[in-house]
Amino acid sequence: MHFPTFLLISCRYCYAVQILHASNTNKNAFKTLIAAEYTGVKVELVKDFEMGVSNKTPEFLKMNPIGKVPVLETPDGPVFESNAIARYVTKVKPGNPLFGSSLIEYAQIEQWNDFSATEIDANIGRWLYPRLGYGLYIPPAEEAAVAALKRALGAVNIHLASNTFLVGHSITLADIVMACNLSIGFKLIMTKTFTKEFPHVERYFWAVVNQPNFRKILGDVKQAESVPAPASQKPKEPAKPKAKEEPKKVPKEEPKPKVETEEEVPKPMPKNPLDLLPPSKMILDDWKRLYSNTKTNFRAVAIKGFWDMYDPEGYSLWFCDYKYNDENTVSFVTLNKVGGFLQRMDLARKYAFGKMLIIGSEAPFKVKGLWLFRGKEIPKFIMDEVYDMELYDWKEVDINDEAQKERVSQMIEDYEPFEGEALLDAKCFK
Repeated sequence: MHFPTFLLISCRYCYAVQILHASNTNKNAFKTLIAAEYTGVKVELVKDFEMGVSNKTPEFLKMNPIGKVPVLETPDGPVFESNAIARYVTKVKPGNPLFGSSLIEYAQIEQWNDFSATEIDANIGRWLYPRLGYGLYIPPAEEAAVAALKRALGAVNIHLASNTFLVGHSITLADIVMACNLSIGFKLIMTKTFTKEFPHVERYFWAVVNQPNFRKILGDVKQAESVPAPASQKPKEPAKPKAKEEPKKVPKEEPKPKVETEEEVPKPMPKNPLDLLPPSKMILDDWKRLYSNTKTNFRAVAIKGFWDMYDPEGYSLWFCDYKYNDENTVSFVTLNKVGGFLQRMDLARKYAFGKMLIIGSEAPFKVKGLWLFRGKEIPKFIMDEVYDMELYDWKEVDINDEAQKERVSQMIEDYEPFEGEALLDAKCFK
């Protein structure tokens, strides 16, 4: 009986022991180890692998010249980059269901693998690692990372609302990669308070990591109970008491090195440029409180109060119009689109107030907005971090134009009919 050459080769690799260079806590190595459990490929971790030592040897650098892990030694040579290694291990077994049952499922698995790397893993890292001391902790950068992570998790949550797994009806490589990338977030920084906003992601994650092949590699996963304090803000451990004879050995007049004293003083956190603007007579929180607490006579109380408070030197008003209203053919999709935009604007909450109107009684629905921003222009950090901003045309309000000023008032109070049309919904960012 004759077997296809590729099948013979694949079977040989199934039984050959392949060596994975990484520590036994590396979540990127877990992808390969879990895939190997499903595939039946023999993969062994290098014993006593020490990051910073084992990956700096000449032998290791021949396999990966930049010294990153994991690296897999195969019968035909090394493979680095964790997703590539996991793909390799999965492909060793022909027709492996981990890669789906059709070309479109294969493409969707790769789609989620890329999404998991660039949108989930990267943003968890940008949030977590500076807090652990592996990078400079900058609050505005953290706010942007958290907002981007929420945007990504929101997309996954919507997908999982009607799907048990990312692709198809069983575990695939996409679920292995996604669960491993999520695991470090769940274990170290994504508390229940954070993840409860994404119930379908929660259900999915716990269901996947408790599969036998996952538990064998990941063990018992526990969710973080608190967000770690930034490394620079963590209290220092108290110094151990010195032995009684030590003061005799050290001259009393010897001064403590100045450098040590300076190192103990926390460096001031970088400020958002908007915090450095001259004080404004308009206190944004006062306006938000007035808006929220006014239940009757809204025009006479809240709108009048807004214009009394408004400071054109310290703030600016902007209209925005969605560029692609002809695409808004399904009401709930349009509402989710606007809701996602407001969610991603979270990083601007301290400096902005907004109203978004979804207009029309039938499709296509129009989306129009009004935004109040600290400063005399749209803050650059918002334009840079919130991709939705480019989906709208922005025009500054001329408050000397009574028609524009009245339009502002109508948008704040959800006036209906707005510009002759019914309101499907109105959403507030405050």
